[in-house]
This record gives sequence, C-alpha cells and structure tokens, in this order.
Amino acid sequence: MSCYISIDLRMQLRRSRPLSPLLALEGNQMLDNSNGKDGLSHTAEATGVATAPAPATSLLVVEDDENISAALVEYFSRAGYTVTTAADGVAGVEAAVRSRPDVVVLDLMLPKMDGLAVCKELRQKIANMPIIMLTAKDDVVDRVLGLEMGADDYITKPFSLREVEARIKSVLRRSRAGAATAEGSDETPIVRGNLRVDPVRREVTIANRHVDLTPKEFDLLRLFASNPGRVFPRKYLLEKIWDYSYEGYDRTIDSHINRLRAKIEENPENPQLVLTVWGIGYKFTDVE
Repeated sequence: MSCYISIDLRMQLRRSRPLSPLLALEGNQMLDNSNGKDGLSHTAEATGVATAPAPATSLLVVEDDENISAALVEYFSRAGYTVTTAADGVAGVEAAVRSRPDVVVLDLMLPKMDGLAVCKELRQKIANMPIIMLTAKDDVVDRVLGLEMGADDYITKPFSLREVEARIKSVLRRSRAGAATAEGSDETPIVRGNLRVDPVRREVTIANRHVDLTPKEFDLLRLFASNPGRVFPRKYLLEKIWDYSYEGYDRTIDSHINRLRAKIEENPENPQLVLTVWGIGYKFTDVE
C-alpha cells in the first residue's frame, strides 16, 4: 500500500513513531515510502497545510491509532483548529458531551465502545453535532450502518488529510448555514393536519406532542412537508439532504424514512403522511 507524507510533517512524526500505513498525507512535496526508499513527487493542488477555518473551530478526534491521531492533531492545529483527542469510545463520548466540539472525527473500530455505538449515543445526547466517521473497512454495509446511526459523512482509510479537511469544512458549512437560517429566518411553521414543523426552532409536534428527530430526519420531513404531493427520487434525497452522492446507498434513505415514520405516523406499517412511490422514491401526502 503506497503511503504519502509531507516532508516537514514526516520529520516530526519520524522522531517519535513509525508512520501508519493507513494514512496518506498530501503536500507540495510528498514521500513514497512504500518501497523503503525516499522518492519525491510534486502536486500542484496540495499545500500540505489545512487552510484556516472559521475562528475558534474545535475538533474532537476519537481514534485509537496514535499515528493517525498525531497526524490529524498536527495538521489541524497548524491551521488554527482547537484539537482534542480520545483513544477509546467511552472517552470519546465523555469528551464530546463535556466540550461540545464543532465537529467530531470518529473512528469506527475503537476499544471499549465502537464508533457506531458512540455515534448513536452522541446523536441521542447532542442531536446536531456534526460527525465524520473513519474506518479501515471499505464495505458498503459498514458505510451504510454509519450513516444510519447518524454520521454526517464517512471516510475510508487510507485517506489524505486534504480529504478530511474538505469533508470537515463541508459538514461545518451545512451545520452553520442551518443554524444561521434558523436564527435569522422569518419562515413560518408548516402545518399539515395535526403535524406542525417549525423550521426556525427546528421543532416538530403532532397533536401538540413534541417529537424528537435527528437532524437528517428533520431535514427530510421539512422537505417533504414543504412540498406535498411532489415525488422525490432517492438519489435526489441523498444529494439534497447529505450534500454528497452516495452511489448505491438507497438503503440509507429507506432506513431514515422508516425511523421517521415510526415517530410521526399513527401506524408506521400503513403510513398516511410519508408515502412510498414504488420504483422512484417518496412523497408527502397532498390529501388535506
């Protein structure tokens, strides 16, 4: 497996520990150490250093591989992120609840509590916290499970730090844009029968009963309720709600729809609000 690391960062990491073969760090000068020899190549697009995020952006890295954790800390600390780490799932949950970081980078395979369990628990405790999952597994099932547990994005090892940076900025843009819209919006609540969706407060009630939805479930319901009768293909929903094209991940949408129905439908087995359009996708009822 070929592994790339920027020269200045390589020198710092070499003094303390060997480079993890699961990490590819891009830079202007890159070292290919897959054959044990120093071979330099050059990349025009990569700078090797993350560009500065919005002020006071905090990042929690939950990763038990010391090499990967150290590289992420080095890379993002240089760019002005405030980076903290946790080496197991239990510590990761405690750190996230305690410090409320702007984004969590979460490994799938962790001691004490795996990444899926961590993601599920964080979604229950801090529903709107952006989470990006990392894993050495490249199985579609694992990716889908991560998304179903509430992860905002998913990156497979080996990865470049530039890719992690891009994904972090993407989930932060979506998160902050949603918060800004909620704070400054004069959008009126959407009322469909006894269902009320408040886009500003991001609250949902049914017959005055509060319904707890994850961020993705809320975004799906808001889109549906705002467009009664319109048919949304699965591919459109993946790109619209996740802002990313997950080819072959239809199961992700279906699982979110099933959980949404379980929360808002009187009889989820016979839904009256979110309806299936066979072979295409879903729509919200247009029956008053």
